[in-house]
Amino acid sequence: MIATTGRRVLRPGHTIVELLVILVMTGVVLSLVIPHAVLTLDRLNVHTAAREVVSTIESARSLALAGHAAVAVDVTGGTLRVRRGSEIILTREIAHTHGVVVWASRDSLSYDPYGLGHGAANLSVVLRRREAAETVFVSRLGRVR
Repeated sequence: MIATTGRRVLRPGHTIVELLVILVMTGVVLSLVIPHAVLTLDRLNVHTAAREVVSTIESARSLALAGHAAVAVDVTGGTLRVRRGSEIILTREIAHTHGVVVWASRDSLSYDPYGLGHGAANLSVVLRRREAAETVFVSRLGRVR
């Protein structure tokens, strides 16, 4: 129902105070939700980066077995490079792609033609983004977990 007073038409609506209360309530809810959403996104990025590291190292082992030749994985500056001799077969820029910091306990590992790891003893690759972190381990035999 629209009420009229003289020439002016009064329409139902919201006052400035009501709109400000809604804005303040929205701000409070967002201030509670956003930190949890950021942490969840960080965890997803770190987890995805870890899966990519695992996949790259497992691919290197498979290439060594399939090609009956030694294959090396270099971990430098947040980039994983799989190479056979001087030929670079695969490059993954983990840090740049996923926005994570990559730290490795060794700068490289290699697989012999039988898929056994050399230089892989206690290799750890730590991926971190703010509060989220995940570690990829490579066993002495070259298995990844």
